[in-house]
Amino acid sequence: MKPDYVSTSDIRSAFSAAMSAMYREEVPAYGTLMELVARVNDETLAAQPKLKERLEATDYLDRISEERHGAIRLGTATELSMMARVFAVMGMYPVGYYDLSTAGVPVHSTAFRPIGDAELKRNPFRVFTSLLRLDLIADEDLRRAAADILARRRIFTDGAIALTEKAERDGGLNTDDAQHFISEVLETFRWHDEANVDAAMYHRLHDAHRLIADVVSFKGPHINHLTPRTLDIDRVQALMPDYGIAPKAVVEGPPTRACPILLRQTSFKALDEPVSFRNAGGAWEEGSHTARFGEIEQRGIALTPKGRALYDRLLDQSRKIVRPAADGSNARDYEAALAQSFAEFPDDWSTIRAEGLGYFTYSLTAKGNAASTNHGDIKTLIDQGLVQFDPIVYEDFLPVSAAGIFQSNLGDGAQQEFVASPNQQRFETDLGMKVLNEFDHYAGIEQASIDACLRALSK
Repeated sequence: MKPDYVSTSDIRSAFSAAMSAMYREEVPAYGTLMELVARVNDETLAAQPKLKERLEATDYLDRISEERHGAIRLGTATELSMMARVFAVMGMYPVGYYDLSTAGVPVHSTAFRPIGDAELKRNPFRVFTSLLRLDLIADEDLRRAAADILARRRIFTDGAIALTEKAERDGGLNTDDAQHFISEVLETFRWHDEANVDAAMYHRLHDAHRLIADVVSFKGPHINHLTPRTLDIDRVQALMPDYGIAPKAVVEGPPTRACPILLRQTSFKALDEPVSFRNAGGAWEEGSHTARFGEIEQRGIALTPKGRALYDRLLDQSRKIVRPAADGSNARDYEAALAQSFAEFPDDWSTIRAEGLGYFTYSLTAKGNAASTNHGDIKTLIDQGLVQFDPIVYEDFLPVSAAGIFQSNLGDGAQQEFVASPNQQRFETDLGMKVLNEFDHYAGIEQASIDACLRALSK
C-alpha cells in the first residue's frame, strides 16, 4: 500500500460512523437506543471493575462504544458479488454461511467483517448480508416478475463502482478518494420511500412473504437495522420501556449467564413507515411498509466446534420443551426451559477452557513477565501463574437467533413455511468466492497468542 493511502480499517471505521449518523437521522429511535446502551455500559463497567480491567488489558474496551453491526437484504447474485468487492475495500470479508429457510425466512446469508485480531480491535463493524431465495417462491409468475424487477435496478452509484475498481487496481485509496468512496457507498444503504412497484405488485410480494416485498419493492437495500453492543442485555431489556421503547418478549440466544457465550439479541418491532406507489396513471399514491427496526446485542465468548455442538444440542433440547411464540405469550415458559437446558453448559472460564468449549487469548502475568523459562505446555504455565487467559469475543451470528429477530419484526402472524434448502455452493457461486470458516480464525488468534507467550518466556 502506498504511504498516502488510507488503511482499510480507517475506511471501515469512517464508513461505520457515517452509516450510524445517517441511520440516526432516518430512525430517531436508534439514537435513543444508543443513549440507553451507553448508560448501561457505563453502569456495568463501574459495577464490575475486574471486567473493565480485563477489557482494557486486552484492548477490547475502546471498541465497545464504536461497535455495531448492520443488516441488509440483497436481491441478485450481481448485487451480492459487487457488495463483496465494496466491502473488501473496507477490509471486510464473508465469514460463515447461514441458511434461514429452515426457520421460514427465504434467504441465505453471510457476515462481512474484518478477520484479523488487530483489525477487529481497530473497528469490528459487521454487516449481516442476506440474499433473497427467489427459488423458494412457489408462484412461478410471481417469481419471474420479481426477478424482472430486480434485474432492472442498480443499487450502486457509478462513483461507488468506479472507486471500488480504482481501489482494486491501485491497491488502495488516498484520503480524498476514501472520503468520496464512503459518501458514494452510503447511497446504497439509504432509505427510499418511493417504491419500484405499484401497490398491487407490492401486495402480491407481501402476501408471499413480507421480506420478499422488502427486498424487491425498493430502489436499494436500505439498512434495516444497526445494532450497538451492550455489556448487559438483560438490563437494557428491562430499561427499554422507560425510554419509550417496547422490547420483543424474548431475548434471542443463550440464557443469562455469569460467563456469556456466543450472542444474545433483542429488538423493538419494525416501524410502519409511509411509502408511495405509482398508480396506473403514473401518479404517486400513499401506502405503508414495515421494514426497519432497532436491535441490541451482547457478545460472549466464541465457542469451539465442541462447544458449539453442545450449544446447538441444548438449544434444540429447550425448544422441544417450549418453542417461543411469535407474540411472546409463552416467554416466561421458554426462558425457564432455556435456563433448565443450559444448566449443563459450564459457567466459569476455567472449566470452559479446560473442557475445550471456548477460544481464549493468552498473555503473560506480571510474574510471567519477570520469568524466563522454556519448559512446560500452556496448561503448566497457567498453573504456575505465568500465563493468564481471556475469552475471545464471538464476532459472528446465530441462524436461529437471526430468524427469531426477523420473525418478531414481520408481525405476530407472519410465520410462513418454506422447504429447508441450504445451498452454500450456490451462495458462494453468486458471491464469487468462498465464505471463510469462523472456527479457523478464532483458532488462529488463540494459537498466535500461545506462540507469543512461549516466545516471550524463552528469551
